[in-house]
Order: sequence, then structure tokens, then C-alpha cells
Amino acid sequence: MRGSVTWFLVFSLSLVTVGCAGEEERSITFAVGGAPRELEFWEELLDGFEQLSGIQVNILRQPTDTDLRRQGLVVPLRSGQSDPDVFLMDVAWIAQFSSSGWLEPLDTYVEERGIELDAFFRGLLSSIDLRGGQLVALPVYVDGGLLYYREDLLARYGYERPPRTWNELVEYSIHVQEQVRESNPDFYGFVWQGAQYEGLICNFIEFAVSNGGGILDDGGKFSLTIEENIGALRFMRDLIHRYRVSPPNTFTEMREEEVRIFFQQGNALFERNWPYAWALHQEDHSAVKGRVQIAPLPHFPGGKSVSTLGGWHIGISKYSRKKSISWELVEFITSYEIQKKLALGLGWNPGRMDVYGDSEVVKRFPHFTTLTEVFENAYPRPIIPYYTQLSEVMQRHINGTLAGECEPEPALSAAEREVMRLEERYGGVETWQ
Repeated sequence: MRGSVTWFLVFSLSLVTVGCAGEEERSITFAVGGAPRELEFWEELLDGFEQLSGIQVNILRQPTDTDLRRQGLVVPLRSGQSDPDVFLMDVAWIAQFSSSGWLEPLDTYVEERGIELDAFFRGLLSSIDLRGGQLVALPVYVDGGLLYYREDLLARYGYERPPRTWNELVEYSIHVQEQVRESNPDFYGFVWQGAQYEGLICNFIEFAVSNGGGILDDGGKFSLTIEENIGALRFMRDLIHRYRVSPPNTFTEMREEEVRIFFQQGNALFERNWPYAWALHQEDHSAVKGRVQIAPLPHFPGGKSVSTLGGWHIGISKYSRKKSISWELVEFITSYEIQKKLALGLGWNPGRMDVYGDSEVVKRFPHFTTLTEVFENAYPRPIIPYYTQLSEVMQRHINGTLAGECEPEPALSAAEREVMRLEERYGGVETWQ
């Protein structure tokens, strides 16, 4: 037994009639990744599901790294393998998976079971088949970039509120960094995701759009070389090389967990990260427990705070031979009771809006009231099936700028030329709307 399940016995499941099917047909494979603590929690949840449904769930453990998780799904799906039956997907993958014909449409299941889609964040339900108009995934949890800050250090050095602009963040960082380094020479003002991977693009979007720029213009056309984007990328580079408030390994090593650990060890004033870091910062072994608060990310003068929309959805493989019982797992995981349990147990931000008003959840996580507004206004990445290729192009050129190998303008010009070739091959954004 992986854990007690008395806390969700109220959840009712409609069991599928198996007829004379063998016992082996009452088992499915679920691909899920994350930190060890997250995987342990999934085991407990799925143990309860097995007891209630009689369906055995075999966990296919995936790594924490998002890009490796994606590749671990692409390989079996591309070859038409029946396993895994069910899996979690980053919101940025769904257009590709759907256009490749790898996802089972969920509309019939949703209609038959009377699932209320209004309970989910509207932005997350844009995850549909881009040409067929079919629902192919449901949100499990939602993400958006946030600013974590050391409330105690701001107060100690005379700052009454977190920074609202990026210039204020630099000002605060330089001052506090200078003071704290007298006792901690490893201290930096601001840590963020600058390594060459998808997280870098999420950060770039937040800097660029908060400066009035972005990957797409108002007409939905790719537009990387506008001055707002160039200025944002220059600022990102300057955080490392000019202002020196971000560590020199920002562009080589800093991903989500490296950033979280650095901040959690007490070595930074500000941290850009996803909401998952909140619960970890409050654990007993954390050097910043009880000293951290969150705020919207800063913006440039005349701009507005922007948070890149992130999150993970659950879907069923088109190649699964056990789609009906796979749907039972999807319904279970996206139910109110389990979404609440994921929030309380892991500090995850549910894909269901209705959980944010739960009194027990709000009491445990008062900051959830702030997150609702952030998520409703989060900025999505382009919804195109070749987004991963687009991202890889941008990652390479943006990271090269952070490394000092290229100036911002020629880097974005080179990236734009490659992006235009992708558009010529696969079609523009409007083709997939």
C-alpha cells in the first residue's frame, strides 16, 4: 500500500464494464515526472485510485527536466506505441502533439460525464486540436512567472515594497548585494532562468512583453527585431555582465531548480520562478522559511507586468488500447477533490479555478488569491505545432547573447531569419488558429 485513501472516498467513479476481459486489461501506464517528492505523492494518489476503481496504474517515471520529459514522450508516440496510455504535457507541446495526431479527443468523454469546463482557467482550455476544434487535453495545474523576494532584507535596508520596474530591481539589488556580501560573498541580487532551454524563452517573453515587445506583433506575425525586444535582451545581458546582480553561470546552468536552490540557500534577494517554489521555500530545512513573499514581475517604464503562461495538461494517447479506463484516470486527476489534494500536498496551482476559493486551500496558501489574477492574465506562447523548433532557434541566439558571443540586434536578426524559414515551411500563426 502506498498510502491511506480515506481523504477522497467521497470521490465517485463510474467503473467501466469489462465483460470477459482479462485482469491484465484493467491496467494502464501513466507517464509523469518531477522531483522525488512529487513522484512519491503521485504514487499515493494512484494507490487510492486503484483501490476505488480496480484499475492498476503503472507509473512511467520521467525526469524533472522538461525537455527530457518531452523527448521521452515523442519517441513512443512517433512510433505508435500503446504505452504510455496517459501522460502529462507542458502546455507548449500540445499543438505539436495534437497536429501529429497523437492525442485522443476528449469531447465525447466530457459530454457523457457532464464535466463542467467553466471550472477550468479559460486560457488553459485553448489546448484544442488547432484544425479540428476538438478538446485533446485538460489542465492539471497552471503556472506563471512570479517574483520571489526576501521581505526581511528589503525591510532591513529601507525598502517598503518590492520593485515595480526592472530599473528598481537593479537599484535594490546593487544596494542590498553590496551590504550582504560583507558576510556572504556568494550573494547576488537576482536569479533567473538563463540556460539554453525552454525556461529561457519564458523569461525572454516576460522581459520583452513588459517592454512593449514580444515574439508576435499585434497582427500575429513573427517580429523579433523590434527595438523593444532588442532593449529587453540587452537588459537581460546587462544583469549578468554590466550590473553584475545575476550570477555569471546564469546562461550556463540556471534552470528552475538551480535558481530555486540558490535562492533557498539564502544567496539571493530576488528570484524569478514558477509558483511551485513557494511550498519548498517554506519547508523546515529552507534558509528562507518565513522570510519570502511573492509579487508580480516588474516591468519597464510605460510597460506592464507580464507572466508567461505555463502549466501541465493531461491527455490520452491516440494509440492506447485502453482509452475508456484511461479516461477514468483523467477524470479522477482533474476532479475537484484531487485538484485540491494536489494543491494542499504539493503546493501546486490547480487547473480548476473553483479550487482557489476553497476555504482550506486559502487558509493554507493565502497567496493563492494573488495567483488567480496572475493566471487569468498570463501571456501564452505561440500556439503552433512547430513551437518547439521555434523555441530552439530562439534559445540558441538569445543564450549566445547572454554569453557575450553576440550583440542583441544581430542575434535577434539571425533568429528571425531562421524563424521566417520555419514559417515558410509550416505556415504562419494564422494558419493554425
